[in-house]
Amino acid sequence: MPILIYALRRALQAVPVIILIMIGAFLLLKLAPGDTVDALVGDMGGADAQFIARLRAEYGLDQPIWVQLWRYMIKFLQFDFGWSFVYEQPVSVVLMERIGTTLMLMAASLFFAFTFGVGLGAIAARKAYSTTDNVISTLGLVFYATPSFFLSLMMIVVFSVKLGWLPVGGIKTVAGFYTGWKHVWDVALHLVMPTAALSLIYLAFYLRLMRASVLEVAELDYVRTARAKGAGEARLMFHHIMRNALLPVITLLGLQFSTLLGGSVVVESVFSLPGLGSLAYQSVVQRDLNTLMGIIFMSSVVVVAVNFLTDLLYARLDSRIELA
Repeated sequence: MPILIYALRRALQAVPVIILIMIGAFLLLKLAPGDTVDALVGDMGGADAQFIARLRAEYGLDQPIWVQLWRYMIKFLQFDFGWSFVYEQPVSVVLMERIGTTLMLMAASLFFAFTFGVGLGAIAARKAYSTTDNVISTLGLVFYATPSFFLSLMMIVVFSVKLGWLPVGGIKTVAGFYTGWKHVWDVALHLVMPTAALSLIYLAFYLRLMRASVLEVAELDYVRTARAKGAGEARLMFHHIMRNALLPVITLLGLQFSTLLGGSVVVESVFSLPGLGSLAYQSVVQRDLNTLMGIIFMSSVVVVAVNFLTDLLYARLDSRIELA
């Protein structure tokens, strides 16, 4: 029951936050030069002034910005994200076709980055200042310093072009017509390189933070007391140290989820993945305001949901924290 009350309170708090995000994003996008009509006319190779004026009137772009904002927010509050003038479909349809790919990429990337980052960080801390620690820390620094687009391109060259082990791009083999488990395996193969390229950078964050956190917690009084009472190293690590050392890592996990979409723009573009990242890039280039606003809304909802789950996990790891 307390969790349900807490979830309801957080949901009510999130509503004005998301509305403010949408208003701010709308105004910022309107300040950028160009609009949908400019992009459409550019693709057409030009048009006369009367045709351009008629298009702007048809799309409502001839109205003052505050009028456009009012009309958009009225539709938004009715969960009507408008029409994509580029894809000639409702924005909700366009988003639903793309969100699955992005969620799979983000979930897989965070899972591997968090799991291996925490594991390697704990190993490095338990063998602090040894050769193992130096190797792990150096690898983390290399992953952190390597741009995702460069890592993606090198993976394509090595594993696709040279070795032929993995597909170059896309989310599935178009001519394969796979179904069932073959389709699942085909999609998994296409996600191996994008997931690795996106997760290795974040793995370095979790690795370094977990190493520092374990070293700090291992010196606390209650750990020394448990060791003096005869607790084994395995019990000390998993029962006493890890639970408290994970708290700052969980905080970083919740914060970094919002940055994954920005990273997925580059990765999805390199690997030609039909996700929200590549859609956001195309929407910016083509000035598809409605589609871009829909992406911002979905991203906001996902970030709010992840932060809620992070708070629940925080309370589960540390019994001193109460949901209020």
